[in-house]
Amino acid sequence: MEAAQEYLKEQDEFNDSNNPSSPPYNSPFRSTRLHIQRSNVCSRAYFVVVMVFFHVYILNVIALLLYVHYNNGPGDLVSGEGGSSAADTDNGNSLPHPAPSSREIHAEDYSQSFSLPRIEGIRVGHVQRVSLVPDKTHEMKTLSLKPLLFEIPGFLSEEECRVVVQLAQLKGLMDSQATASSQGQEESNQPLLSLSTEEVFSLLDLNQDGLLQKHEIVSHSHSQDGTWLSPDNLRQILTGLESCPTGMLTLGDFRHVYDVSQHPGQEKDGKLHSRFRQRSKHTWLYQGPGSHHVLRMLRNRVTSLTRLPSALVELSEPLQVIRYEHGDFTNAHYDSSTSHSETTCAHTQLAGNTSALTEVPCRYLTILFYLSSVEEGGEATFPVADNRTYEEQALVQDGVDLTDTQETCSRGNLRIKSTAGTALLWYNHLSDGRGWMGELDEYSLHGDCPVRRGVKWVANSWVNVDPDYQQQARYQRLVAQRHQAKSSMDYQSLSHSDLHQDL
Repeated sequence: MEAAQEYLKEQDEFNDSNNPSSPPYNSPFRSTRLHIQRSNVCSRAYFVVVMVFFHVYILNVIALLLYVHYNNGPGDLVSGEGGSSAADTDNGNSLPHPAPSSREIHAEDYSQSFSLPRIEGIRVGHVQRVSLVPDKTHEMKTLSLKPLLFEIPGFLSEEECRVVVQLAQLKGLMDSQATASSQGQEESNQPLLSLSTEEVFSLLDLNQDGLLQKHEIVSHSHSQDGTWLSPDNLRQILTGLESCPTGMLTLGDFRHVYDVSQHPGQEKDGKLHSRFRQRSKHTWLYQGPGSHHVLRMLRNRVTSLTRLPSALVELSEPLQVIRYEHGDFTNAHYDSSTSHSETTCAHTQLAGNTSALTEVPCRYLTILFYLSSVEEGGEATFPVADNRTYEEQALVQDGVDLTDTQETCSRGNLRIKSTAGTALLWYNHLSDGRGWMGELDEYSLHGDCPVRRGVKWVANSWVNVDPDYQQQARYQRLVAQRHQAKSSMDYQSLSHSDLHQDL
C-alpha cells in the first residue's frame, strides 16, 4: 500500500513537470513578460516623479537668485558694503558710529558691478514696515505706482525737525527763482544783443566756410557768453544740426532752425514748454563729516531706507531746506532731467563730457521731508499721478495749464497734506531693466500748492545717479583717487566744491 502511494506521488510530479498548462514551471515566458511589464511601469513613474521634483527645485533656485539680486543688489561702491543698517542710525540724540563717508575709499572697489535697488510698491494703499532706527518700526504706505511714491509718517521726530529748521535759519535763506510775470521770465532768457540770423550764423561759423558744424556750436557754449545767444538757443540749434543728414547746417537750414529756437513754445514735437515758476526761500545744508549729527543721521536713514550704495548717497547733493510763506508756491516740474547728447549730469562734471552744452540735474529719486505742519494749503501735488496714460497735451484742460499750481492745484490727481515729521519718497526715473537708471518717469511731475495759512518748512534730499553707467563709474573712481591722494589731509579741509557742485 505504501509502495503504491509512493508510485502515484512520483507519477504526479512527473506529469506536472511535463504539463504545459501547469504553473509556474511551464509558463516561463508569460511570467517573465509580466514581471518585466510591472518593472517598466514602476521605473517610468519613478522617472516622471524624479524629473518633476528636479525641475521644481531648479525653478526655485533660479527664483531665489533673482529675488536676492534685484532686492539686495550686488554690493556697494565703497569698501564693498551695502546700505547702512538700522544699527548705524540713532534716535536723534547722538551717533554711535562715524559717518559712512569717513571710511577709506579704495579705487579698486569701483570696478565691482553694482545696481540700483528699488522698493516694490505692490499696490496703492499697501503698507510695509521698515526699520530705520533702533527699537522702532516705521510704516511705509504706497500712495502711487506712477510714479512709484511712498509716504513714511514719523520719519523725523519733532525735535529733529526743529533742529533742521534752526540750522537753515542760522545758515541764512535766499530767494528761490521767481519772477513777477511770464513776460519777465521770457525776457530773462533772451540774449542782450539783437542780431540778425545771418550775423548769428557768421559768428558761429568759426572757419567761415559757409557750413556750421557741431564743434563750432560747442566751442561757443564753452565761452558762456549769453549776450547774443542763450543756452536754450544753443540746445535747439544743436538739436536741429543733429537731425540733419549731413551733420552740417547751411545758412538756409540755419534760418529754419534758428527761427524755431527763438520760439521755444512752438517746436515741432508739440510738447508743452511752460516756464518754471517758484516763490520761496531756500538754503543748502552740508551733511558730511563735521556737520551736525542730526544732518548726518538723516543721510544715514536715507541710505537705510533706499538700500542704495552708500557712496551714491554720500556724494549726492546737500540737503535743500525751503521755507514757504503765505502765497508761496512751486509750479509742477520734474526734479530730474532727460538725458541728451548735448547735456551732462552736473554731479559728474569732474569726469564729464567736455563737449556737452549744459549741465543738468540727474536725480534718481527724491525724498521730501515735511519739517512743519501747515494750517491750510501748501500740499504737495502730483497732477498726473496714476493716470492711465500720459499725454503732455492733456496738461492743458479748458485753456487751463495743470502745471500752474496757483490756479489749478485742486485739480491734481494726488495731493498730500504737509505734516511735520512725514517723509515722501518717489522715483524720478524708471528702471532700464538691467538694474540701472532708465528714462525719466513723466508721471513724477509735481509741485507745491500755495500756502493759505501758516508757514511751510520742507527739506529735499536727492540721490544723484548718471544714466551713463560708465560715466558714473568714472566719477566714482575719480573721487576715490582724490581721497587716496589726500589721505593725510583732514576731510574737513576739503571744500565741498572739490567733490560736488551745488545745483
